[in-house]
Amino acid sequence: MIAYLTLDLSIEHAQSLKDKRQVVRSLKDRLRAHFNVATAELDATGLWNRATIGVVSISDSRDYLDGLMKSVEREATRIGNNMGAEITDTFLEFL
Repeated sequence: MIAYLTLDLSIEHAQSLKDKRQVVRSLKDRLRAHFNVATAELDATGLWNRATIGVVSISDSRDYLDGLMKSVEREATRIGNNMGAEITDTFLEFL
């Protein structure tokens, strides 16, 4: 079973692509280190104040993945709030 979580971010304070990248990189690195999940920036558009991050994990237990992704979402919200970013939308899919 594969769990795929998509996080849409709004980074209102970002004044440049460098500001956006700093927030996105920090969020991805912290999620990878804390939860041992794969992360990637998706939909790399030219917008400085928007970002989409994908988080993926694999397990034989759907219940485990569901709990893990809910924890990832909570932690991402906490980290984002501390960095001036807001998670505007999330989507969880099981493959």
